[in-house]
Amino acid sequence: MIPIVQYHFLNKIMTQNFFPILALSSLFMVAACSPEKKEGCTDPTATNYDPEAETDNGSCTYFQDTATVNITGDITANVTWEAERKYLIQGFVYVKEGVTLTIESGTIIKGDKASKGTLVVERGAMLIANGTAASPIVFTSALPAGQRGYGDWGGIIICGRAPINVPGGQGVVEGGTEAYFGGSDPEDNSGIIRYVRIEFAGIAFQPNQEINGLTMAGVGRGTQIDHVQVSYCGDDSFEWFGGTMNAKHLVAHRGWDDDFDTDNGYSGSVQFAVGFRDPLIADASGSNGFESDNDAGGTDNTPNTTGVFSNVSVFGPKATAQTSVDFQYESGMHLRSNTRLRIFNSVVTGFPEGIYVKGNFAQNNATAGELVVRNSVVAACEVNLKVDLFSPFDINAWFAANDNVAFDNISDLQIASPVNLTSPDPIPSAGSVLLSGADFTDVLLSQPQHDITTVNYRGAFGSENWLAGWTNFDPQNTVY
Repeated sequence: MIPIVQYHFLNKIMTQNFFPILALSSLFMVAACSPEKKEGCTDPTATNYDPEAETDNGSCTYFQDTATVNITGDITANVTWEAERKYLIQGFVYVKEGVTLTIESGTIIKGDKASKGTLVVERGAMLIANGTAASPIVFTSALPAGQRGYGDWGGIIICGRAPINVPGGQGVVEGGTEAYFGGSDPEDNSGIIRYVRIEFAGIAFQPNQEINGLTMAGVGRGTQIDHVQVSYCGDDSFEWFGGTMNAKHLVAHRGWDDDFDTDNGYSGSVQFAVGFRDPLIADASGSNGFESDNDAGGTDNTPNTTGVFSNVSVFGPKATAQTSVDFQYESGMHLRSNTRLRIFNSVVTGFPEGIYVKGNFAQNNATAGELVVRNSVVAACEVNLKVDLFSPFDINAWFAANDNVAFDNISDLQIASPVNLTSPDPIPSAGSVLLSGADFTDVLLSQPQHDITTVNYRGAFGSENWLAGWTNFDPQNTVY
């Protein structure tokens, strides 16, 4: 028998310690029987967020950041601009010598208006902008749809080491840049520009220092330029300062100044090119389809401007010869300042002047067979052929002797819809005079340094519409 004192003592111990011990043992039992906490991604902003996960296991994944990337200053290492992102060029951006800038097909690049964003590819650098018909690369205005305009940004300037006729063999490209162009390598390679659109570029950076839509300065024939559209450019759509490069499938759409401008000894080739002009927009310097000079002073510096153009259609601002247009429009072909340009199998329509051979030097070159317009067509111009007042040069005889022909109306050419600026259809109808009459027997068209394809038709188009799929004739209303 437990003594009463002992009994009360044991009872006190049991009473004070039993329930805490029981609680603790119960806790261990519950913990042992409870399931583990679910692990997973606990971040609600992640693509694989799991609302039932209690413990984060580091597995969260996120959408790639597609915010606009600001591009400034010099590009000094090889880089790729990706289609998943958008890019904003601010100020002069230079791709430095020895560096390659690669741009994926489908990439959108915008130019900053306030800083006159301009992409300059220096000598010895490369631009690989190799788009596709289904996914072209687009350089455009940074402003929203409906607010864009001529000269919203600078443009693209490509500098190479091919020969030019600037004294000393090199010069600083115009437009306010610090980039040199020119050299002694006709095979120089500045990269690839293929299936590319350039929109709302072209500014007068300083007096006589304009930036064009696409400026090619001393660019060599190792460079590939094919399927490029320049739209709403505030200066020339395409300009060549010397160089030897060949190009195909160019589109100049609603440019402010000239469509195709050659200078400083350009000696390459261009085939399959078209220009469409807005009747209300022209430049104070005079807007032309072709403008060509040997150099600004009309000197005889070599190499001469001897570029070969074939199968070009320049549809001017006049739907008919009577259409009223901006008074600053001039010529479909403005050939001057000692140029020796060679134009074959081409079409000019709807300018106040069809072909203007200006100045004694250019006229002498034409007489000597060095300035050439052959197997070509002029239509619906107020004046088909023009020379300076009192000039002895018989431009009518020269025109006829080179198998050129003139028509009173664009409709005589039987082209579907060449003056519809938002949806042009430049394909000749069956029976059109343009579908035959081309001639490629001239030795200039078979020179190995040129890239000329023999076709049956005159102008830029036969039965195939190579504009389809990659061009945009209403970029003002496109959301980028």
